[in-house]
Amino acid sequence: MMKLPSALALSAFAVALATTVGCSDPPPPKTADDSSSTSTNKGPKKGDAAKSDTDSNVQIDNKIIAACGDLPTAHFGFDSADVQSDAANALDALARCFVSGPLKGRSMKLIGHADSRGETEYNLALGQKRAGGVSGFLAKKGVEQGKMLTSSKGEFEATGTDEAGWARDRKVEVLLAE
Repeated sequence: MMKLPSALALSAFAVALATTVGCSDPPPPKTADDSSSTSTNKGPKKGDAAKSDTDSNVQIDNKIIAACGDLPTAHFGFDSADVQSDAANALDALARCFVSGPLKGRSMKLIGHADSRGETEYNLALGQKRAGGVSGFLAKKGVEQGKMLTSSKGEFEATGTDEAGWARDRKVEVLLAE
């Protein structure tokens, strides 16, 4: 049987150990913009605003639309860098245009963005994951990896101040490389 002073000392040691072991800097606060490339695609949570207000999107440059024709709207899942199924239609059409269509052999730039919540470094990494997610999807559809340049602007062009604005900030721009 353990004596009371020993039990208190052991408890104090356990608390001290728990607060120091494996706890360097705390991770950035979890926000609606957090995600990872390995996250499950949860989709909007019950009670969230309409899909168009909460989902991130893929914005395709007007030069590409002029060459490829009208492309469907593409979205990321809420809280994710994974490409949503509704984005597949737009990205399939985009891939066809760059693989066998009018832009065959041309290159594109994929620029990922995040909203202003979270740390700068985290948002830059998140923007890069989003651009990489689109690049990976397009590569599976036949677009040469060497024809896609990915980068991130993170939160640097973010303007949102509410959920609808933050959702507009969470995007990947697809530009025709010159």
